[in-house]
Amino acid sequence: MHANILFDRGADPEVVVSRVRDRDVDLLTVNELTSAGVDGLTRAGLDELLPHRYLVPGELASGTGIWSRFPLSDTVEHDGFVFRQLSALADVPGAGPVAVHAFHPVPPVFDAQDWAAELSRLQDILDRSPADVPAVVGGDFNATYDHAQFRALLSGRFADAAEQAGAGAVRTYPTDKPGPPLVAIDHILVGNGTAVAFDSDDLPRADHRSVVARIRLDPGE
Repeated sequence: MHANILFDRGADPEVVVSRVRDRDVDLLTVNELTSAGVDGLTRAGLDELLPHRYLVPGELASGTGIWSRFPLSDTVEHDGFVFRQLSALADVPGAGPVAVHAFHPVPPVFDAQDWAAELSRLQDILDRSPADVPAVVGGDFNATYDHAQFRALLSGRFADAAEQAGAGAVRTYPTDKPGPPLVAIDHILVGNGTAVAFDSDDLPRADHRSVVARIRLDPGE
């Protein structure tokens, strides 16, 4: 599951945790994670469901986190980005190590060149990911299939979970305006695996819907 929670004033922690519980989530990536957001999710019981975590909270939109049902190791915060970009290895029973990436490139409304450059650097991170290790990527990519920079992320072994599952364009943003969300910018990518289901959930008080994928991993593919 991936969720952009709109920092301190955003998604109700109790709702986020209920989504994790109801969806039986194993891995959760979170964008716009502040220290107060961590505290709220902890009080709501997230650590009881997903006891392993790698968190780099920040001010406003900059923070990012990974929660996992499985032990995490080899945690990395990638340098050279406006927001936090994180990676870790999850020890998944029956699959071995699985690379988990939590990404959030800067939105193009601030500087389109910086946005494009960050997407290119994220592609470099994925290109360096070991080909024999399954990988799951969750993030608000601030990009849709209309953007060549996002399509480039899918030019190698990574695939978009929504496309794999036949869900089409699952629009996730914005949810804090009148009418339904207009664009699909929250994505889950899969390497060495196949998404067999993909869906989204409302997060009251946030400006994004969360997305969730059911993934079948293919270790050593």
